[in-house]
Amino acid sequence: MIKKSVLAAALLSALCAQAEAITINADGAWHAFDVDPSVANSGSAEWIDLNNDTLSFEFSLSGSAILRVVDGGYAGDRFAVFNGTGNLLGATSSPVNNYPVNVGIDFDAAFADANYSRGEFLLGPGNYQIFGYLLQSAVDDNSSAIDATVGAVSLTAVPLPAAACLYLSGAGLLGWVSRRRQSNV
Repeated sequence: MIKKSVLAAALLSALCAQAEAITINADGAWHAFDVDPSVANSGSAEWIDLNNDTLSFEFSLSGSAILRVVDGGYAGDRFAVFNGTGNLLGATSSPVNNYPVNVGIDFDAAFADANYSRGEFLLGPGNYQIFGYLLQSAVDDNSSAIDATVGAVSLTAVPLPAAACLYLSGAGLLGWVSRRRQSNV
């Protein structure tokens, strides 16, 4: 499924040049997006705004932050998440379809519910333009793909001591794995 999103990256990178860009802050607030190819100006399954234009979220970081992405509405949707001109950050988790249960736009409830697709991405300092694409759609009672959803992103700064701890623990783990591999050779 990721291959489908990589192919879509070329289309999305072209669309993002004309995208509606919303600047967000690392304050943990949710920022909603829609997906609906039937009304999107591009006719594709990328994130759109209320005017049906391709939507991206822009921000600059001087330190580390965690980008969270979550599905809303009906569980069953999954997203590919990109930065810049099509650099794939990754995909959100595999969801469990729960039609007709619906959380609407309660993104905190969706993020806390394992049925809903979600992802967390640790970002370092730099400039970002985040956008996404629907990889998998929730299905209705007739097993037909709904192909329309609502989701959201949030950005939360990682305090410097916590970021340093994350980086050091990762470096320590890599060192341990490297030593272990060398001793097994």
